[in-house]
Amino acid sequence: MALISFPRFLSRPLESNHRRSLRSRYKCVCCVSPTAAATSKGRSGSAVIWFKQDLRVDDHLGLVAASKYQAVVPLYVFDHRILSRYSNEMLELVIFALEDLRKSLKEQGSDLMIRFGRVENVIRELVEEVKATSVFAEEEVEYHLHQMMAIVDETLAKNLNDLPVSHNEFRKLQRPLTSPILPPTLAGAKLEADWGPLPTFDELKEFVNENPWKLEESWTLINNMSAETILTDKLSKLGKRSKRNLNNQHSPRKRLDKSFFVTDKGNTVGGGTNAVLNALQAYLRYLEGTGRDDWQELQEKLCNAESRDGASFATLFGPALCLGIISRRRVHYEAIKYEKERNTGFLSPFGYSAATVAAAADAVCSMEWYWLMSLRSLRSNEGVYSTRIWRWNGYQIQGIILQYTVAGKEGPAILLVHGFGAFLEHYRDNIYDIADGGNRVWAITLLGFGRSEKPNIVYTELMWSELLRDFTVEVVGEPVHLIGNSIGGYFVAIVACLWPAVVKSVVLINSAGNVIPEYSFLQFSNERQASGPVRLGARLLLFYLRLNISNFVKQCYPTSYDPGVLVVLESIFSFKLSLPLNYLLEGFKEKVLIIQGIKDPISDSKSKVAMFKEHCAGIVIRELDAGHCPHDEKPEEVNSIISEWIVTIESKVPAESFL
Repeated sequence: MALISFPRFLSRPLESNHRRSLRSRYKCVCCVSPTAAATSKGRSGSAVIWFKQDLRVDDHLGLVAASKYQAVVPLYVFDHRILSRYSNEMLELVIFALEDLRKSLKEQGSDLMIRFGRVENVIRELVEEVKATSVFAEEEVEYHLHQMMAIVDETLAKNLNDLPVSHNEFRKLQRPLTSPILPPTLAGAKLEADWGPLPTFDELKEFVNENPWKLEESWTLINNMSAETILTDKLSKLGKRSKRNLNNQHSPRKRLDKSFFVTDKGNTVGGGTNAVLNALQAYLRYLEGTGRDDWQELQEKLCNAESRDGASFATLFGPALCLGIISRRRVHYEAIKYEKERNTGFLSPFGYSAATVAAAADAVCSMEWYWLMSLRSLRSNEGVYSTRIWRWNGYQIQGIILQYTVAGKEGPAILLVHGFGAFLEHYRDNIYDIADGGNRVWAITLLGFGRSEKPNIVYTELMWSELLRDFTVEVVGEPVHLIGNSIGGYFVAIVACLWPAVVKSVVLINSAGNVIPEYSFLQFSNERQASGPVRLGARLLLFYLRLNISNFVKQCYPTSYDPGVLVVLESIFSFKLSLPLNYLLEGFKEKVLIIQGIKDPISDSKSKVAMFKEHCAGIVIRELDAGHCPHDEKPEEVNSIISEWIVTIESKVPAESFL
């Protein structure tokens, strides 16, 4: 962890032929602690340090370790595989951050080399050119970036596997906090080379659009409009409610000379490390007031972004943290430093004295925990599935960690979506069996559940549906057969309604939601308020779960102590599910399969099946002698039904033939 004495950077030692070595030629002292990195002996030769999502010189362990070499070549590569996942606003932030990074590196006696292309090719050529003996890079957990990294140091893997998987047990370890480190002086690489100019935003957009692996424009445009905007437009066409302008289209804002909000949209903090640090001071000191225009602007944005207590921090600073313009350890250090200033050097055991301190400190500690657990899951051989990590750059926060797995190498694409309180392992008896039937199967752990991150945001049905849409577009890359259980089924139905282009068919397994005959008026609101009773209800529910969950479940699913779990539980009490299933599925006739466990203790399955038959034309229903989760109770039967259904849909045979 960057906040504590845990590794964050990997060194890639190279053999004499400059290719990656399978074994370390020396211990990665840079990975152990700032003290070890600072006291390591000088090394001959040159080193390349590859910047990705760590665009700073402050608190950068890899930079400290590389500084011990006779020559250092800092490198940033514009690679389509990384840039294609960034929004236009994030691309703008990258340009500003790189400008500041190059300036800061020059102040330390070096420069920043800019290259375009596939990073593995760029680094191989650069290593040959500068005769580098080591390459330093920050470790990653996201699957596509993780695949770019070399073999992990065996000592690092062992340290991670020794960690407990429970956040509650982890806190009991009381690992020491470490302070941020200052940027070192760097020895410039003694070579005559073109360091490369920074592109303008327009040039960068042109490069991104030239991506040979880019999906068709009609496919990539799918996730450019929010679910709320599309839904409002659809409902307005029914004449049932007035159309609201939700496109967030504003007249060009008047930018301050020293504004922290450097992009055209002006929604998030950006620039270089010093600018972000300055913005952080303004955020932490919100209660003090200020006469500075730039601080006033940030504090106004803070109020607008406070969708729930403390949510403004991740909204404003999330992109800067995602790009590594500022480290999470630096944020934590500055927050605690300010808290001590407020309390004459004292830290209360009863919590922080300022809401902004709590928001910042809690957010970065939570981010670090999920990063560490994701890295641990990638290093360990535990479990049946190969865990992959996807960082979601949607909704209110950039770079949210989510876990998923995939099985099968060819055939139709299928995405399995679990219900409330579950996670991808709920499909443990389905994934490989369905894949063995000639399919490719993805299963995701939704935001807020299992080992996926639980950020401090407002959780809504539309938020989860947007997540499924983006996962389908970015990870799967083609239309899928969507399969959802319980509330996951309701999310699946929303996706099918709002973005039918990404869905081939829908399978609902004891889905949440209702069938409303002859609906004449549809009301929907994406706003949620966490009232006092809601918060109390969430705490009581969490207390009950912790007392009553068996020891076996605690070992397999210890996330009831995870940071952010209370926020997720609050959403139970605010679910509205006001859109009827027959409305959501009306455009998918002949492409909907209902699998209903008749012994469902949560709902009246017989009445629900009767309503489906009467008011949802063109759907297929299979009733099973099971409860709320037939796929878990009767996996063989459900797997067979799903496999046969996929064959029927793919062959374009009328769905009635499936009966």
